[in-house]
Amino acid sequence: MNREVKHVLRNTAIRLKKWTVMSLRNRIALYYTIATAFLIALVFAILYFMVESIVYKQFDDEVNNEVSEVFADAHVTSHDFTSFSRFKTFIDDTAVNSSEAKKDPKEAAKVDTEFIQLVNTEGEVINKSNNLARNVLIFKPGETKTIYFNSTINNSTIRQGQLPLLTRDGIIKGYLIVAVPMKKAIIVLQDLETVFLFSFPTIILTLFVLTRLIAGKSILPIENVIATAEKMTQANLSQRIGLPYHHDELYRLASTINALLDKMQDAFQREKHFTADASHELKTPLAVVKGTLEVLVRKPREREQYENKIQFCLMELNRMARLIEQLLMLARFESNKINPHIEEVSLPLALEAVTARLQPVALEKEIELKVTGMAKATVTADSAMLDMILENILSNAIKYSPAASVVTITVEQKERKIMCSITDQGIGIPEEKLHAVFERFYRVDESRNSGTGGFGLGLSIVKRLADLQKITVSVKSEKNLGTTFSLTFPST
Repeated sequence: MNREVKHVLRNTAIRLKKWTVMSLRNRIALYYTIATAFLIALVFAILYFMVESIVYKQFDDEVNNEVSEVFADAHVTSHDFTSFSRFKTFIDDTAVNSSEAKKDPKEAAKVDTEFIQLVNTEGEVINKSNNLARNVLIFKPGETKTIYFNSTINNSTIRQGQLPLLTRDGIIKGYLIVAVPMKKAIIVLQDLETVFLFSFPTIILTLFVLTRLIAGKSILPIENVIATAEKMTQANLSQRIGLPYHHDELYRLASTINALLDKMQDAFQREKHFTADASHELKTPLAVVKGTLEVLVRKPREREQYENKIQFCLMELNRMARLIEQLLMLARFESNKINPHIEEVSLPLALEAVTARLQPVALEKEIELKVTGMAKATVTADSAMLDMILENILSNAIKYSPAASVVTITVEQKERKIMCSITDQGIGIPEEKLHAVFERFYRVDESRNSGTGGFGLGLSIVKRLADLQKITVSVKSEKNLGTTFSLTFPST
């Protein structure tokens, strides 16, 4: 018994698993077929009951016509009935009484003509038509109105009408029962029912197959997406999904995935370049320190030589530490782990603090730091981040400016927004390279390598900090004439 239960449970689990892994086209076809099957079944039922109702209505009208003929031939009305004599006499012309019908018990009723039967209030048959033979029509006592219902004679269906016979005082004296055969109508209804029952599964099966084919064709772009995604590797990130002909939801899906692949490829390339550049930048000072120390241990040297070499190694290690610190800062910015503390900041005061710190560096090259424009300007920013942005841009301006030149800092208002521009008279940036100045490890002059003391990370940090504060950074430059970096602050 336990084995049988386990077997049943296992089979049930397998069926459930197959259901959960059903393909999309099968699910679409199944759900659509179920919904359509319900609607078709509802339509078939409504049609059948409508036809049945019309058929019964026609037979009820036929019964009424027969009743009218009986009343007309008997010269009475249902509301002016005094005795059974007139009805009995009328029925006697075409009927035998119940006692006579009993004389031949083998005689059967003919079910292809109308039937008439007269009963009293207790249901006793007063008279009936000859074609009823030994059969009697069903009587339903206690009814005060004309009723219609189905019954059978000799296994054939008939439609009966039972009419109460009333006196002028409204007292029921008996009932007139009239019946008409329904054999042909029943055959028609049965045929209609058979057609519906046999056509229903055929329609549903055909609909499922067609829906599955249509669904398969409709989701073909999804199959292309799956096939492309399965083939996608780091080696072929440039591959893209073919766009469908129709600009529908699947077209949008393919376009969105292609856009996502573009971003992934761009991010992968940037990370690849970043890894290579970071490796190169870190390897250079390590190689220098290693070479210097190897030279020191080859033979004994004077104390002064040891001190000079150690100082040189410390300088390289400090430079490497600054690089690592900037890389960690960029990593925190990229992961959005730093949330700026936005507040109102006096831009002239922030510029004054930065220029004061960089004044000694500028004096070494005899560079003048000139601040012009608005003496009072308040912006919304993170003061610490703004300080870092201004220091990076200004230090770059000093670094790449020739000796005895001027670095101009301008604060002005344009279209209700505060703009700060820092202009140098340095080497400039070629127009074709302007788009890359905010990339990590980018240097305009690659031949300089690290000779200027920078790593190519300062402007990347500036761009990321500005984005966090919704500050727009732009650059304009002419080679050998100078460069202008502009900061546009959001309106307060």
